Amino acid sequence: MPELPHEKKARFIEQYKLKTTDADVLVSTRAQADYFEEVVTASGDVKLSTNWVIGTLAGMLNKENTDIVDSPVKAANLGGLLKRIADNTISGKIAKEVFEAMWQGEGSADDIIEARGLKQITDTGAIESIIDEIIAANPEQVEQFRAGKEKVLGFFVGQVMKASKGKANPGQVNQLLRDKLAP
Repeated sequence: MPELPHEKKARFIEQYKLKTTDADVLVSTRAQADYFEEVVTASGDVKLSTNWVIGTLAGMLNKENTDIVDSPVKAANLGGLLKRIADNTISGKIAKEVFEAMWQGEGSADDIIEARGLKQITDTGAIESIIDEIIAANPEQVEQFRAGKEKVLGFFVGQVMKASKGKANPGQVNQLLRDKLAP
């Protein structure tokens, strides 16, 4: 006998440590629950899987008036995309672009990332050289930051992300900027 919805919900809460509200959404249909579990298996990341299935995927399904069983992005492929976020190949922002391309039938996450040159820059030296140029070009903001205006860090992060076309790893950018801007 198949697992009943209330049993599946209890298992999702226990096994995946989901909030009750998330579990409710994910077990609303058997197809959705199965899709979610396949995404988790493929990605290895429960939190990302939950957020993407409930958020991004559901939003696109609603927008396109499509049922999850007819989704052009199969669960294993969504899991593959989420792996690329988790391993820092791409950022969450770039992942949305890749997801839309996957939805349009352009191929797997890896194919799209490669074809469009979307790999995130994680080379510290490359990021530092961008940061050095931006710091040199903005001495006024450097002084503001050093005088205690923390919000100016956002300006620098934005400039680095713009210069790298959104490809620099945001976590690395933040840390390297803090290190370089420290008085």
